[in-house]
Amino acid sequence: MSTIWDNLSKIRSASPLVHNITNYVVMNTSANALLAVGASPVMAHALEEVETMVGYAGALVLNIGTLSPAWVEAMLRAGKAAKARSVPIVLDPVGAGATPLRTDTALKLLEEVSPSVVRGNASEIRALGGSLASTKGVDSTDSVESAIEAAKALVERYSLVVSISGPTDVIVSKTQIARVHNGSPLMTRVTGMGCTASALTGAYLAVEASHFEAAAQAMVVTGIAGELAASQSAGPGTFQVQFLDALYALNQAQIESLGRWEITSGT
Repeated sequence: MSTIWDNLSKIRSASPLVHNITNYVVMNTSANALLAVGASPVMAHALEEVETMVGYAGALVLNIGTLSPAWVEAMLRAGKAAKARSVPIVLDPVGAGATPLRTDTALKLLEEVSPSVVRGNASEIRALGGSLASTKGVDSTDSVESAIEAAKALVERYSLVVSISGPTDVIVSKTQIARVHNGSPLMTRVTGMGCTASALTGAYLAVEASHFEAAAQAMVVTGIAGELAASQSAGPGTFQVQFLDALYALNQAQIESLGRWEITSGT
């Protein structure tokens, strides 16, 4: 089993291409975070190129934050091409449960492209897992713990890993549950931090065969960088800059001293 540091070192040395079909709000943030961690981002969503681009990628990240019919079709085409090539896929179901378009699109992607990891907030996971969820736009109003049963239902039905973000991040597989206690409240004051976590999950999937380990390790790295950034920030504006710097400079000693997570049985 590779450690978080081992895999971060692999990302920095191999610079895997992470293909993102993501939303307008977070394109720049996600691309810069991937560059800071050592990966190579591409934000390609044109129907004419997505299937070709997936062929070069170590992972594909599908984020439904700003949907349009063309983008839905691009996600389906890219996802099916990735599935055929065994390229791992992250699905970020932004706002699932808020509107029928978002919920139906996320469910269609689950059915047709077989994501490796679904990473979302508690309300999104509850909506997809068949529970009654409460949302406010794209923000969660449910607790992470309340989404675990819905996550288990998704894991059972689709044979994937579910990563739920919150004050404590929870990652669920068929046999294990990880709880990650890293992060800062300031992260909720900056748009796109969850989407950034999804992008970084893609980077870890590109170098780690265990989808559960990749999802959990990405959340630890995101949370540690958030803590380090918050300690140097006056507010959300400086936090964004400090977060990228923290990712770029993250070292083994910081990971080993600051990482706070545990794994228990998922049964």
